[in-house]
Amino acid sequence: MFPALLILAALALTIAYSLYQARRITARFPNGGELVDIGGFHMNCVHIRPSAAADLPPIVFIHGASGNLLDQLHAFRPALEGRAEMLFVDRPGHGYSERGGPSNARPDGQADAIVRLMEKRGISQAIIVGHSFGAAIAASLALHHPDRTLGVVLLAPATHPWPGGVDWHVKLATLPLLGWLFAHTIVIPLGLRRIDSVTQLIFRPNPRPADYIANTAPHLVLRPSTFQHNAVDIANLHAYVTRMSPRYAEISAPTVVITGDKDAIVLAEIHSRGLASAISGSELLWIANLGHKPDYVVTDLVVAAIEKVSGMTRDLQEIARRAEARLVGGAPKEHAPYTPVIPSEPI
Repeated sequence: MFPALLILAALALTIAYSLYQARRITARFPNGGELVDIGGFHMNCVHIRPSAAADLPPIVFIHGASGNLLDQLHAFRPALEGRAEMLFVDRPGHGYSERGGPSNARPDGQADAIVRLMEKRGISQAIIVGHSFGAAIAASLALHHPDRTLGVVLLAPATHPWPGGVDWHVKLATLPLLGWLFAHTIVIPLGLRRIDSVTQLIFRPNPRPADYIANTAPHLVLRPSTFQHNAVDIANLHAYVTRMSPRYAEISAPTVVITGDKDAIVLAEIHSRGLASAISGSELLWIANLGHKPDYVVTDLVVAAIEKVSGMTRDLQEIARRAEARLVGGAPKEHAPYTPVIPSEPI
């Protein structure tokens, strides 16, 4: 009896500590966006109006797994402010957005929610920029809402079925009861210790900006409910992209895919080359020595891609060569011709 009481007391203390730290995280990174009722739940966003001299159409930015709107906001606001109306969104269940119904556990449900948010903010059509997991949502938006999609820019995308499964902590967090206990006991103490090394891994081999953690609040995903929503998203992704990737050929919007050959998070050979093979007229920019964060490392190339899908004339291959030269050193060099490759095992 006494050992059982000790275990219960230890669990209660650990849960209390996690909830205390979750409140501290929220206080440290308060919501700077706006909660918008989109029918049944609220989504959080930062909506930036264009200047009178704007030369681009509206742009919607969709963050990846474990992220929030601040990730894309700090990458692109300085480069594009005044040039376009911009909508940065916390995906359902992330950042400060509410989760909403069960459909929001899949990319198509999240795409539908973003369209409703666009409507609430008076944006009828936009260029959609999606990073990593957000690229699966951007592709879904282009498939299911082509009338809303002026163009698509997909950064280090996660859009196709891949070999292997998901990380152990994702599986554990989605289990009934055990997932709740895991998210309310172990996640915050472990996550706070690992947040520096994990964010460096996401950028590797490129350096992470010194102010990245302070600006983008990656701690928010450690809060128990957010962590579980994120885990469910990731756990559901493989089945979703297995079903939807054969339909990517239906995407008619101008599309640019930007990826790096040193991406340690997603298998670029599968996702990025798969998209380029499937979407007619799409352009693949394959950058040597680039990791998982083209939004921060080659921001100028992403802006040029946005310009091109908006209708401007841009030589993206030349701009990509110059971006690559910064990363590998030396003068720009010719890219090898693109040949579709589907590997038989992870790279």
